[in-house]
Amino acid sequence: MRALITGSQGFVGGYLRRELEANGYQVTGLDLQPGEGTLQADLLDGPGLRALVAECRPDAIIHLAGQADVARSWAIPGRTVELNVIAAVNLLEAARLETPQAHVVLVGSSDQYGDLGAAGAGVSEAVETRPKTPYAVSKKAQEEMARVYAQAYGLHVSMTRSFNHAGAGQRLGFLISDFASGVAKVEKGLEPAVRVGDLTARRDFTHVRDVARAYRLIAQRGQAGEVYNVGSGVVHSAQEILDKLIALARCPIPVEQDPARLRPSDTPVIRCDHSKLTAHTGWEPTVGLDDILQEALEDWRTRI
Repeated sequence: MRALITGSQGFVGGYLRRELEANGYQVTGLDLQPGEGTLQADLLDGPGLRALVAECRPDAIIHLAGQADVARSWAIPGRTVELNVIAAVNLLEAARLETPQAHVVLVGSSDQYGDLGAAGAGVSEAVETRPKTPYAVSKKAQEEMARVYAQAYGLHVSMTRSFNHAGAGQRLGFLISDFASGVAKVEKGLEPAVRVGDLTARRDFTHVRDVARAYRLIAQRGQAGEVYNVGSGVVHSAQEILDKLIALARCPIPVEQDPARLRPSDTPVIRCDHSKLTAHTGWEPTVGLDDILQEALEDWRTRI
């Protein structure tokens, strides 16, 4: 079995490559920069991408590449649409024309749901998506294009709406990574305190290894044209996460409120309902929050 991963050099990509290889796949990555097991590719170059797909002849294609920074999407909305919609269409076209038997997985985001209010306590795929950012709009458009290809051409493409995930190797700009790096900096005397925003919001966090396994199972067992929530189904407040990291620290950790980090939200809690994913693929999360935080903190201790 052969698998193709776009964005294979990113945070999730490395975990997904290992997950696929451990389950018998020969994996090729497509990225802007070539590397071992990775081909250089510009996903906005439709003919070039088609040639690469024809060369690889994958049985499974998992599309991770794109512009994933929500804040940056406000600064570059047009580019975000190009990278998240046009690139996905090019990939779908390449699969349709060169490997129509391949199982394609397009990775989306829970940001597509928008401000959920009371509905956030248990978010199933049936909840109406109301994206509020250029990034979320681009991901919804990607999903709708995938649905068109499934219905019009019979392409076996499944989509995800992935919730928060974390683990070793994640960049800054995400809550657990920001908190863990802050604790590590205080431990090393590089910062006087961990700076935080609102600590009351409760969110669903999944280990990146569990997410990678979900993507493999969707590629193997997911149904064409279906959307799958990927998340643990367990929520934790930012305060709880901070408290747990401070308890793991090697010294006292002062905390300072940073007004710049305070963001209004109409959704105090967001919990993923992954029952559809579990019913279709058998997936269940296996790694809890304590292990996620321990790994993230140890990772940042080595990186700083």
